[in-house]
Amino acid sequence: MRLMIDAHLDLSWNALSFNRDLTQTVDAINEAERGMADHPCRGKATLSLPELRNAGIGVCLGTILTRCNPAVAAVMRTDLDHRDFAITRAVGQGQLAYYKVLADRGEIVFIKDVQTLDAHWARCEKNKLPGAVGLILSMEGTDPILSADDAGRWWEDGLRAAGLCHYGQSAHAVGTGFNGPVSQAGFEMLKAFEQLGMILDVTHLSDQSFDEALDRFNGAVLASHSNCRALVPDERQFNDEQLKRLIERGAVIGSAFDAWMLYTGWERGKTSPDVVGLEAVVDHIDHVCQLAGNCKHAAIGSDLDGGFGTEQTPRDLKRITDLQKLDGLLKARGYSDADIDAIFHGNWLRFFRQNLPE
Repeated sequence: MRLMIDAHLDLSWNALSFNRDLTQTVDAINEAERGMADHPCRGKATLSLPELRNAGIGVCLGTILTRCNPAVAAVMRTDLDHRDFAITRAVGQGQLAYYKVLADRGEIVFIKDVQTLDAHWARCEKNKLPGAVGLILSMEGTDPILSADDAGRWWEDGLRAAGLCHYGQSAHAVGTGFNGPVSQAGFEMLKAFEQLGMILDVTHLSDQSFDEALDRFNGAVLASHSNCRALVPDERQFNDEQLKRLIERGAVIGSAFDAWMLYTGWERGKTSPDVVGLEAVVDHIDHVCQLAGNCKHAAIGSDLDGGFGTEQTPRDLKRITDLQKLDGLLKARGYSDADIDAIFHGNWLRFFRQNLPE
C-alpha cells in the first residue's frame, strides 16, 4: 500500500450536516442511516477517519464549506446557504470547532507549517500506516471570510488554502454554473492572501474569474479537485489552456472522483455508476501529465462524500480504500513506481513544502 495525500475532503461539513460520527467505521455510519431518505447519499458513505487510515491517507486538505445567499432559505441541515454573512462565518467557525475536537482527541493533527508537515510525514513513513490524519485546513468558497482583515484572523486559526467561490456567485467571484468576474472585494481578498501567504485554490472558478484571479494574484495556486474539460466537456472542468497556465505557475491538480465529472452526459439520480470506472480517473491524471510533459502536476483530490456517496462514484470505488486500485491502473499505463508515488503523495508534498510557512 502506498501512502497518499488527498487534497479535498469535506470532513467537517459531512459530519455536522449529515450528523455522521466520523470516528466510527463506514459500516457503522451506513447502518445508522439505513432507511433514511432525506438525501441520496444516505447509507452510501465511503469514508470515515478509520477508513482514511486504512486507505493510507497520511494528509488531507479538510475544508470549511458554507455559503451566503440571502435569496435561499435553508430548510435542511444539509443545505449550504445561509441568509447573511454573520451566520455564514459562524457556521464556518463551527466546522473549524469540529476539527479542533478531533485534534484534541488525537484523531487528526493540524498541519500549519513545513516543520509540522515533515514531522508528521516522517511518522507516516515509519509506521507504514497513518495514525492521526494530518489535516491542512482549506476553505471552499470564501463567504465565511467577512473582509480582507478577517482573512488574517482565519490565518491565525490555521487556514492555509482557500477558493473564492463554490457554486454560483459568492461575495468574491463567480463559480460553477455561471460565468462572471472577480468582485472588487475579491481582488482585495487576493491582495490579503498574498500578504498572508494563503494558497489560492482555483477549483470552481468560472472561466472569467479564473483568468482574472490568475492575472492579479501572484501567490501560490493549486486546483484541489478538478478534472479535464477535454475529456468530459463541462465548464466545471478546466480546459487545456487553463491547465497549461496552472502548470506554468507550478500548481498541482488533484483529480476528483465524482462520477458526473468522469462521464459525459451523467444525469444525477438517473445514470448508474456502472457506466464508469476508476480507469476514467487515470485518463484525467494522464491528460495532465501529457500536457505537462512530466508527472509533477497530477495528484489526487477525491472529494469523496462531498455531498454524494456510492450512488455517484465509479463502479469500482465503494470505499476510499479503493483509491489504492489506482496503483495497478497506473502501472498498466506504463507509469513507474516513482511516478505513482509522485501522483499519490510526492507532488502534494513538494508543493506544500514550498508553500506552507516555515
